[in-house]
Amino acid sequence: MSQSLQFITPSRAPYFTLPKFPRTSCTRFPVINLPNTKRSITITPSLSSFLHAKSSRSLPSGNAQTGAAGVVSALSVGATAIEVDAVTEAELKENGFRSTRRTKLICTIGPATCGFEQLEALAVGGMNVARINMCHGSREWHQTVIERVRRLNDEKGFAVAIMMDTEGSEIHMGDLGGAASAKTEDGEIWTFSVRAFGTPRPERTINVNYDGFAEDVKVGDELLVDGGMVRFEVTEKIGPDVKCQCTDPGLLLPQANLTLWRNGSLVSERNAMLPTISSKDWLDIDFGIAEGVDFIAISFVKSAEVINHLKSYIAARACDSELAVIAKMESVDSLKNLEEIIQASDGAMVARGDLGAQIPLEQVPSAQQKIVQLCRQLNKPVIVASQLLESMIEYPTPTRAEVADVSEAVRQRADALMLSGESAMGQYPEKALAVLRSVSVRIEKWWREEKCHEAMELPDVGTLFADSISEEICNSAAKMANNLEADALFVYTKTGHMASLLSRCRPDCPIFAFTTTTSVRRRLNLQWGLIPFRLSFSDDMDANLNKTFSLLKARGMIKSGDLVIAVSDMLQSIQVMNVP
Repeated sequence: MSQSLQFITPSRAPYFTLPKFPRTSCTRFPVINLPNTKRSITITPSLSSFLHAKSSRSLPSGNAQTGAAGVVSALSVGATAIEVDAVTEAELKENGFRSTRRTKLICTIGPATCGFEQLEALAVGGMNVARINMCHGSREWHQTVIERVRRLNDEKGFAVAIMMDTEGSEIHMGDLGGAASAKTEDGEIWTFSVRAFGTPRPERTINVNYDGFAEDVKVGDELLVDGGMVRFEVTEKIGPDVKCQCTDPGLLLPQANLTLWRNGSLVSERNAMLPTISSKDWLDIDFGIAEGVDFIAISFVKSAEVINHLKSYIAARACDSELAVIAKMESVDSLKNLEEIIQASDGAMVARGDLGAQIPLEQVPSAQQKIVQLCRQLNKPVIVASQLLESMIEYPTPTRAEVADVSEAVRQRADALMLSGESAMGQYPEKALAVLRSVSVRIEKWWREEKCHEAMELPDVGTLFADSISEEICNSAAKMANNLEADALFVYTKTGHMASLLSRCRPDCPIFAFTTTTSVRRRLNLQWGLIPFRLSFSDDMDANLNKTFSLLKARGMIKSGDLVIAVSDMLQSIQVMNVP
């Protein structure tokens, strides 16, 4: 027999206080009719038996003819009526609920991983989101990658989402003459030029996309490439060419971002005059809308106005689109307007590489933690990105410092971790993904075993009274799941909002998110702890649960006796039950 707490609410209702109930042994509390409202609260069966279930983890069994078990046994629904990630299904069967990874993983797709077999290997390895970087490759190439990911989902049962990352209009390098990368050595002289060169171009010469580059730099300036992965000092200016000596050698990658420092401070005046979304970005955004990508990440966001403008544009171009906008935090301006940018966006990315080129290095960790916490409070998914396992571009194992860095991001409860060059053009993309996965699972397990439930305040994010009730229900359901050591939380959601509220609470158990649409299912694959399913369901919660139990049991993903707490954004309720 299930136990439920239900709220049936109008759009507005006066504040009320519940009467206190004496402890009794009755099997049902009476319905409470509140004066001047249509709200009722029903709790079944008795509170005393509910409290007993906390210690026994087994709820009182009901009449087999009318209880959930009787209904489930009568159902004859095919197992194919529910869609779930094939890897998650196997993981649940083999290792149970507690083995599932909560932190989501994003892989940037490049020459090393663009084939169908390579994409499948990443999906099997735990990739939840495939990122395409519009700084590299043609639109035809990106279109091919998108088609392969969609085919992978259709044929193999995955729900891999696609994130398109815009180039932005900051100053950056060219394409290195077609080379995948170039190594620099200490003391070498390289030329940065705005001139267009033929083929072959002069040795150690790099194009710069900004025509005023030679006029803006001064001899003695420090030039940082890709957030400081390579450093140069400006030694001479000759017309459109700028001669620079390498002071910190490293690997140059095509289209890498360039930043100038002078006398220990960032030179940002010229960048401030450039638009956040360039003309090329708008064409890429049109491409993303047409291809039906799930997320668009906007580079170098300076204000909420940019996000609002883009959302209006998307709404006008594709009125039925559920495309989400991710704001990349990678500039000083982003940090100045942090809260308003996150509020306006559908999520945020801590792009630590470029951010580390614009603020002192020692400030990056605290900036990361601040962004992660603020996103959690505002119920926005957050991605930690850049240089997580940079050494694995060339080597099969990471440094211990990199593993510690990844562990800290997981410990901060970021929604997702992202590989960039490691998966796009590195020599060991699958191994790099395996490291992220194993570290995430280990830190999450440690967190649960140590009962490290952080006391983070989760302020109300909704503006309507009904939204506040949804938040209270999700907060209560997550707390109950921890206290009762529930095996799983079930959430039935058409929009994904209530699933995100549960994810924000970071409960110990996994969250099974059931939704009716494929696009919502893919979007939920970015958020912490959510295992998204596609399932047709109705407004009848008992019928939904019976159907779900039948389907999941048939596939061996749950078993009789498992303790489940269920919520729904169609009927605001909490139900607690053992799987029949």
